[in-house]
Amino acid sequence: MAWSQLEPTPAHLTYLLLPTFLLLYALFSLHIRNTFHLSEPPLATLFGILFGPRGLSVLQPYKWGYNDAVVQEFTRVIAGVQCFSIGLELPEYYFSKTWMTVGMLLGVVMAFGWVVCAGFVMLLFKTDLATAMIISACLTPTDPVLAASVLSNSQFSTRVPKRIRDLLSAESGCNDGVSFPFLYIGLSMLTRSTIGGVVKKWFLITILWQCCAGTVIGLAIGHAFNRIFRFSAERGMMGHASHIAFYFLLALFSLGVGSTLGLDDFLVTFFAGLGFSYRGNLPTAETKLPIVIDLILNSTLFVFFGAMIPWQSFGVLDSITTGRLFAFLALVLLLRRIPIVYILHQLRLLPQIKTTAEALFTGHFGPMGAGALFLAMEARAQLETGTSIPLPHPPPDMSDDKKRTLVLVWPIICFVVLGSTMVHGLSTLAISIGGHFVRKEGERAPLIGGEREGLWGMSFDDEDEEGDEYEEGVEYIRRA
Repeated sequence: MAWSQLEPTPAHLTYLLLPTFLLLYALFSLHIRNTFHLSEPPLATLFGILFGPRGLSVLQPYKWGYNDAVVQEFTRVIAGVQCFSIGLELPEYYFSKTWMTVGMLLGVVMAFGWVVCAGFVMLLFKTDLATAMIISACLTPTDPVLAASVLSNSQFSTRVPKRIRDLLSAESGCNDGVSFPFLYIGLSMLTRSTIGGVVKKWFLITILWQCCAGTVIGLAIGHAFNRIFRFSAERGMMGHASHIAFYFLLALFSLGVGSTLGLDDFLVTFFAGLGFSYRGNLPTAETKLPIVIDLILNSTLFVFFGAMIPWQSFGVLDSITTGRLFAFLALVLLLRRIPIVYILHQLRLLPQIKTTAEALFTGHFGPMGAGALFLAMEARAQLETGTSIPLPHPPPDMSDDKKRTLVLVWPIICFVVLGSTMVHGLSTLAISIGGHFVRKEGERAPLIGGEREGLWGMSFDDEDEEGDEYEEGVEYIRRA
């Protein structure tokens, strides 16, 4: 019989459904991005929810054996490659020109958000300090995947000053790695009995080895391969078709070095990309790696995230209720970054941010995504085994405080990532509509799909645009 020939195995269904979404989005991507100002993460997440266990039950990753270790490595690869891509795309000598603003975002703003979120966790979910600090640390970094999907490859991105786009990209590329010290403070408090042991492990292992050594090794990898690449390219020993593959493989190589040596993976990959772009990386400027990554890798991640949201865990403890989760999400989105960025701007400590509108946009645009999911898995693994490898189930001899931390971390982080994906992914549409009505009637562009005028209240006076990046990317895809 014909029905007997059907083989809807997990792998076969994945081959069918993922390309279905990617093909549909690719066919209409310019229209979706430029007319409706929508990016792929919220659409991919909704697609995953629709076909996941809460919808049509076609995608069921956990039943297919996609356990926590798989989720951890998947998010590690996606976020690591995106960090490499961001380092690659930043302007030459970027940090030497913007060190004060970037330093404030990676220092004061991250620390403020960490403390504020920890306070909300303790207040709403009735946790101890160490658990609150662990959950808050997972939410501290801004996500390079969500940031890249909104800040590049669309007409909306050209309405934001390039210095703001570069600033947010640099922050999202760095702070996934910078968040490790925040995470390990809470972990050390749960796993070490003495203050001396906590400080020693945190400073020697986390700061000196994982972060400082990771930065140096990442730069060394990038510079070394930059020289090798130029040697080959300048002598015609490397075909143009190999450029994208080379970038992607170098990102994976950097990630492999970082994870094998126990370094800060994301700092290694980011600074490897930064080191590889030394002297402008002109021979391969047309490869447009972020466009390919956004369409394939990032969308795949959010489809599976939508199918893996632990809806059943939102009521596991009395403290995890729908009302508290929504209240926590609202407080995080409103108070995690916006107040401190605004205050620092008023104190003139953020030179790259010129206007109040830019400060509010920078404060608002702090999405939480793949990095938060990875850090949640990392926290679970460290509590269960003391390594980066999580177990299928918590060990039976685990203490009660660690067990409660494990129960709380994953559902809270997943709910906030879901909310952030929707809010930040749809905020481009909301900002565009809001900007339409803020302008005077004679200055308004069409409400949907309008002209690419700068966003209201942002300064373009000092912009030195290097051509229309978006149109260049579209033309590259058409030629390919």
